[in-house]
Amino acid sequence: MKAMILKEYKHLEIKDIPMPHIESADEVLIRVKATAICGSDIHGFDGSTGRRQPPLVMGHEASGVVESVGPEVKTLKIGDRVTFDSTIWCGQCYFCRQGQVNLCDARRVLGVSCDEYRQDGTFAEYVIVPERIVYRLPDNVAFEEAALTEPVSVAMHAFEITDMKPGESAAVVGTGLIGLLLIQIIRAYSPHLILAFDTDEKRRKAAIEAGADVALDPQDPDVHSKVLSMTNDRGVDRAFEAVGASAAIGTAIESVRKGGSVTLIGNISSKAEIPLQSVVTRQISLLGSCAIAGEYPISLALMANRNINVRQVISNIVPLEEGPLWFDRLYKREPGLLKIVLTP
Repeated sequence: MKAMILKEYKHLEIKDIPMPHIESADEVLIRVKATAICGSDIHGFDGSTGRRQPPLVMGHEASGVVESVGPEVKTLKIGDRVTFDSTIWCGQCYFCRQGQVNLCDARRVLGVSCDEYRQDGTFAEYVIVPERIVYRLPDNVAFEEAALTEPVSVAMHAFEITDMKPGESAAVVGTGLIGLLLIQIIRAYSPHLILAFDTDEKRRKAAIEAGADVALDPQDPDVHSKVLSMTNDRGVDRAFEAVGASAAIGTAIESVRKGGSVTLIGNISSKAEIPLQSVVTRQISLLGSCAIAGEYPISLALMANRNINVRQVISNIVPLEEGPLWFDRLYKREPGLLKIVLTP
């Protein structure tokens, strides 16, 4: 089969490699129809994360058609249109039994090779995954849209663990892919005030198009007073940080009211500084949001009902053969690019 291989850091090749074969009775072979490039793939492209050790087929955001199934597969059949979680969880450990499959002790992520394991991913014509992480697609969700179910579910998980109440106000700091999807999710559930923060003017415009009421530059010296003027001098009820850097975390904490919460989603930095006194003296709750824990069905429903329009964040749909070129453009942070979808 054709696949895009990370041959060495910063070097991708399109190659023919052996087809994967079903080895466990609960596995499903999927013909990949669309697969999207994730920011974590870009960060792993140069070896900086240590989680994309070559040689490797990267990729974990995808959709496709069931090609064959193992003898114990009961809920899927050949020809089903599907998508699947990026995380392979065991179903047996303490966390899986609690429904926290994103925290599984034996967690493996598609398209990741690290010191602990190697799991080829979706930048290929075929991929094998266990039945338990596979979900059928609604008829009106196209393959290229379904390839974004994973990032939609990442944003949905952050929203759900925040337990936002109807009518509460929110701030989203960082309006890249996850931030823009999160704005759409918040808008679908709450008609109240949504503020967006980004240093990039084009991304602030995109945030308005996604459903934010106001988009602010966090570097504006008057930004805090502007937030207070729109929130009865209190600050927003909930803030979401979708960057993963000290400055953005500080903006999120500063924007939230006393007793409010800040949900941390971004993780581009292994460490970050926080304004500790502000968190403690204003009794701010900090929540860490990791991956996905069963949000695929609700994400697919929101996409099918057009409460979320993922096409707003798709910059281009191109053949897999063009993958190395688009990786290079994304790695160089070409302005205006969000999600690139590859079609094997």
